Amino acid sequence: MKKYINTAFIYAAAAMAGGVFYREFTKWNGYLGVTMLGKVHTHLFLLGMFLFLIVALFAGRMQLEEDKLFHRFFYIYNGGVILTAVMMLVHGTLQVLHVELSKGAEASVSGIAGIGHILTGTGLVMLLLSLRKHAEDLRNDREEQ
Repeated sequence: MKKYINTAFIYAAAAMAGGVFYREFTKWNGYLGVTMLGKVHTHLFLLGMFLFLIVALFAGRMQLEEDKLFHRFFYIYNGGVILTAVMMLVHGTLQVLHVELSKGAEASVSGIAGIGHILTGTGLVMLLLSLRKHAEDLRNDREEQ
């Protein structure tokens, strides 16, 4: 359980740093428009901190650590969220700096961000399947008693 609370703490710190970077970077560059940087803060709080606080609650009640699927979720999901956040930072920074990318470079940024989203979604499915399995195990244990 401590591992997931620590993970939530890291995401909270990253979310706050992302929010400060967004505010200061756009102010420093005199950028007044909407940018992808403004969404990094929220993504890291919701997909990172809040999800892992919820996972910590489940981990305290269920034997999730013993499940291979749950173990894979942890790494795949974190990889996806981190990759997505990094690509949001890249995209937002390029927006603020008014950097025009070639079609190939733009497709690369979008493609890598898409891979991050796919990994995040795959991780979520793995978490839900693992939770469903353990919920059934809890129910079966209660019925046996």
